[in-house]
Amino acid sequence: MMKVKFAMSSSLATLVDYVLYQVLVRYFFSPVVSNLISATVGMVINFFLQKKYIFKLKRSVKIAFIISLFVSVGGIGISTSIIHFLNKSEMLAGNQYIIKAIATGTVFFYNFYMKRFAFEKRFI
Repeated sequence: MMKVKFAMSSSLATLVDYVLYQVLVRYFFSPVVSNLISATVGMVINFFLQKKYIFKLKRSVKIAFIISLFVSVGGIGISTSIIHFLNKSEMLAGNQYIIKAIATGTVFFYNFYMKRFAFEKRFI
């Protein structure tokens, strides 16, 4: 049940991330820069949703936020790397919706277990 709630809250933050990414990549920046900006906005939204609705806070908010920040930066790094390499693929280049979906799906489980550690001091 927790993964379903996590997926729902993450979906909202991901929707913001995804829409912002599409706007930024279409009108303003390269895919990598767009992902760094949109993923950061999604990260902040996600933290507050997870703190309120998903995990039982067993650390101070400050420590949970710092750990969550590092976890999110790791996730952003992973997703940005995926985006960078998939944009080099002739088959996928230019299909930003597909590329972003692949990157987001890949990072989902990493984020769940690492965020659980950030909030609850446990992985399982």
